[in-house]
Amino acid sequence: MTDFPFRDFLAISLGAIFGANARYFLSRYAAKILGPVFPYGTLIINILGSLIVGFFVIWTTERVLVNPRWRLLVVVGFCGAFTTFSSYAFETMAYFEQGQWLLMLVNFFSNNVLCLGAALAGMALARVL
Repeated sequence: MTDFPFRDFLAISLGAIFGANARYFLSRYAAKILGPVFPYGTLIINILGSLIVGFFVIWTTERVLVNPRWRLLVVVGFCGAFTTFSSYAFETMAYFEQGQWLLMLVNFFSNNVLCLGAALAGMALARVL
């Protein structure tokens, strides 16, 4: 059992704790402020997570030297627990089943286009800094 990467496991776990809690609080706050009709929290979380991953991966591979464990903590742990692709998929299909075509299309396109744009923005920002 000497090959078990305990420190990697710990980094991922710590990031996941913070990511999951940030997701919970942000989604609740978004529903409180913007209302529960549309999953704004999921959209905001997915955009932020895409921005963070795009920025952090480029920043730590092209701009600064960091311990690779930071990528495990931030990208795998925090963003893995923070982003909500499974929630997005379920919410989109629930709109489909309910015949709410406009909300389904808005959710589908906004998550896909805005998250891809956020990832690209994060990558560009990391290259500028």
